Amino acid sequence: MTATRNLGFVAAAATLLAAAPLSAIFERWTWLIQAAIAVTVIAGMAALTRLVRAPLWGQVLGMLGGLTLALAWLFPAGTELVAFLPTPGTFAHFAELLSASMVDMRSYGVKVPDTDPLLFVTVLGVGGVAVVVDALAVGLRRPALAGLPMLAVYSVPVAVYVDSVPAVPFVIGAAGYLWLLVTDNVDRVRRFGRRFTGDGRDVDVWEASPLAAAGRRLAVVGVVLAVALPLAVPGMTGGLLNAVGAGTGSGSGTGQGGNPGRIDLFASLSGQLNQSEVYQMVTVTTNEPNPFYLRYGVADELRPDGFRVRNPTGRPVTRALPDPTQRAAEGLEQRQYRATVEISKNLNMPLLPAYAEPVRTEELNANWLYDPNQQVLFSNRENSRGKRYSFGYVRSTYTPTALRRAPSLPSDHPIRLQQTVTPPVEQVDTLVAGLVRGRSTDYDKVRAIYDHFSADNGFTYSLTTKGGTSGQDIVDFLNNKAGFCQQYAAAMAWLVRSAGIPARVAFGFTNGTGRTDEGYVLTNRNLHAWTEVYFDGMGWVPFDATPAYGVQGSTRSAWAPDTDQPEPGATEPGAPAAPDDSEPVPNAADQDAADQDTDAGLAVGVDGPARQAPVWPWWTAGALALLALLAVPALRRMALRRRRGAGTAVATAPATADAGAGPDGDPTQSVVVVVDPDRARADAHAAWEELLDTLVDYRVRMDRTETPRATAERLVADAVGEDGSAATAVRMLGRAEELARYARAPLTGGELHLALRAVRGALAGQADRRTRILAALLPPSVLLRWRTALGNTSSRLVATAGDARYRLLRWSPRRLLATRTGR
Repeated sequence: MTATRNLGFVAAAATLLAAAPLSAIFERWTWLIQAAIAVTVIAGMAALTRLVRAPLWGQVLGMLGGLTLALAWLFPAGTELVAFLPTPGTFAHFAELLSASMVDMRSYGVKVPDTDPLLFVTVLGVGGVAVVVDALAVGLRRPALAGLPMLAVYSVPVAVYVDSVPAVPFVIGAAGYLWLLVTDNVDRVRRFGRRFTGDGRDVDVWEASPLAAAGRRLAVVGVVLAVALPLAVPGMTGGLLNAVGAGTGSGSGTGQGGNPGRIDLFASLSGQLNQSEVYQMVTVTTNEPNPFYLRYGVADELRPDGFRVRNPTGRPVTRALPDPTQRAAEGLEQRQYRATVEISKNLNMPLLPAYAEPVRTEELNANWLYDPNQQVLFSNRENSRGKRYSFGYVRSTYTPTALRRAPSLPSDHPIRLQQTVTPPVEQVDTLVAGLVRGRSTDYDKVRAIYDHFSADNGFTYSLTTKGGTSGQDIVDFLNNKAGFCQQYAAAMAWLVRSAGIPARVAFGFTNGTGRTDEGYVLTNRNLHAWTEVYFDGMGWVPFDATPAYGVQGSTRSAWAPDTDQPEPGATEPGAPAAPDDSEPVPNAADQDAADQDTDAGLAVGVDGPARQAPVWPWWTAGALALLALLAVPALRRMALRRRRGAGTAVATAPATADAGAGPDGDPTQSVVVVVDPDRARADAHAAWEELLDTLVDYRVRMDRTETPRATAERLVADAVGEDGSAATAVRMLGRAEELARYARAPLTGGELHLALRAVRGALAGQADRRTRILAALLPPSVLLRWRTALGNTSSRLVATAGDARYRLLRWSPRRLLATRTGR
């Protein structure tokens, strides 16, 4: 018992060591303290259940209960009767934390702050791994398999970390796994008794054998190679220790591409806007009097469920960037400006905010790349947090006349081929056809679509959206005519593409409340999305279809004026939009609410945060699923009992024989019943197996080494008693099994299923209530069979792996060299 208890605490410590790579994700160490508390409670519950000799499933339930208590104490919901006793409100609070954790996962980049949802899901994950590791290492004595859940913990930072995952936490986790293996092996050796030397002297100090020492040396060398090799060999830094790597992409010249942190711009924008707290994200200073939006990303791949982000490709910013001033068209005005951006710790992503069309950068290394097609700065190895950099950029302004003169792109132009692809939606195509009817130029078509999103047509800015019945988000939004900046930007880009004109969705920051002494201070309330349309000779031209009154710091231009103005007129390029007198001016509270431009993503028509699906269907489905899972052992036991009782004790096969002539001279047939010995033996064996399973279910001692007769007599003496039908039934079952095993002719004529029923009734009458309930709901015989099958399967897997390793040893370089030397 002491050795098992020690192994259990080693398993808990190894789990915490395996969680060391999570330190690369969090800013602080709060997660480790809370995870240590939860794992300690789990280890204590495991030791307590083993002290009372609970079965493995009881140990697992005890550990899960300990995890629940730890979570209720660490993350209280305020509805507990006692500080750590969970109630239904506690589990509802857990569900809310899980839901909020999904938003936080999409909102934050590494390293993440200590938010309750992220800490909850981390402690829940580490605690779940601790339960599995304890069950495998201590309950099933398969510590090697415990490495799989430990590896799952390490896979989390590998999947989300932008830079290379640090090597030190991996070494710590590997050391914990090796500690668990060594402790288990030492415990197995010590079970043989005390160690002594050849002359009979006891070995008081543990002396490692040469084979064990060699194994530990090989393990240490393997860990060192796994850490050092990817760091030392060029080209391997994108493997185990690097979440994302560089590749070859398309762009101007030799490009590098990759997945910039695997960030979802739609979800990131929504998650930041969902924050109730207002916090600073970017400070930008520029010598441009009225700058347009500060952008950091685009979404230009349209799917049936909305716009998606493609991985950018480009070249390092330390090289020369494309010069946009090479475009020369009448009505296109281009001026160069300079800006400096300082990013706070609250903005953490592999993209850098910049004004459109930068021409040079300062204070950025070659890890940062520029995609001239998407016009974004990105990195595969660094993130934006705490960055300070300067850049020069070109601001382009247009006149409506110049845009109207821009010709349509040829049908085989690469931008038109890629940026006009739209899913077939009949309602959208019909609407676009009506809007652009009679318009001959691309600009007139775009303006007709842009003007459609106006208050005159019923469109409003709203924090909540209504679901539709069309089954398509774009159609629902166009019908309901209420949404956020994401819906407006994506809907306009979709409609413009349907008109055969390239369009995409851009992400960035508005100018906020205006310039201060320190420049523009941009917060999470200034995050925004808008539409960009491509015109030949002009490039990507911005259009913001979101109602101006709903966006703090909204900017309008001469080519895209505010459609909600009572007397629309051309304004100066880049001038802020005037307030709309036709709309009621919201008060400060309403304005703060409107600034929270929330959405679940850029897929149009998604419901807002104020509309939440009812929770009770999920709780009902979860309860039904749990009941179905708990009913599996009982159903399995019923199926076995039914299958074993399907036969009868007397198996017959009718046969006919000639009995001579009848009274009228006709031959007659007589029926002869012949006993099938094989069937009778099978029925006897099935009845005996059912009797043994019944003994296991009712906690009656069973010894498979006894003969059937000895087992039957012991049951009569100890369990069912000498008097009554149960004693006769037990003796008949034992005699049937004995004859089926050893006699030439099996027992016939006995009603074995009736005998089983009598024995089961007698055992149930003598058992206590707890035993009867467990025999009905969680039959120990079924659980024992599953545990044995699991152990046999794992043994076969280990044996197969050992055989494969033995076969691979034939190709060992040392063996090949030794064989060649011997020749």
